[in-house]
Amino acid sequence: MDDRDRSVPTTGRVQLALNVTDLEASISFYAKLFASDPAKVAPGYANFSIDTPPLKLVLIEGANGGSINHLGVEVGDTEAVDAAAERFDIAGLSTDTEAGVTCCYAVQDKVWVTAPDGERWEYYTVLADATEAPDRTQREACCSGAA
Repeated sequence: MDDRDRSVPTTGRVQLALNVTDLEASISFYAKLFASDPAKVAPGYANFSIDTPPLKLVLIEGANGGSINHLGVEVGDTEAVDAAAERFDIAGLSTDTEAGVTCCYAVQDKVWVTAPDGERWEYYTVLADATEAPDRTQREACCSGAA
């Protein structure tokens, strides 16, 4: 069986995490673009849980806006994260697994992989909400998988 034959769970949604320089302006823009209010807003951070198209849009405020911070797939539970990690290992992808980490104002289990051109992808599930407000350096490190 080659990698194309491996089934990918259909539950979940793609995550797009963007670096932005002006969080308020970005929230306003994306709320209008997707006709959706943010699901969470915190200092230097916001996320949208958009139904159509199914998308988790994350905005991370920092000095270098206008670029992708990272990509991901939000799944329903830790078992789905573990299944993705196993699938990646079988496929020969190098993984970084994190369990119970606080990142992006949530406690998460996740597994990271890196695409050939350096894009960081995470498969993750949110275990609980977190009110922790990391400083900019901590926020940028956890959200890139470089923590």
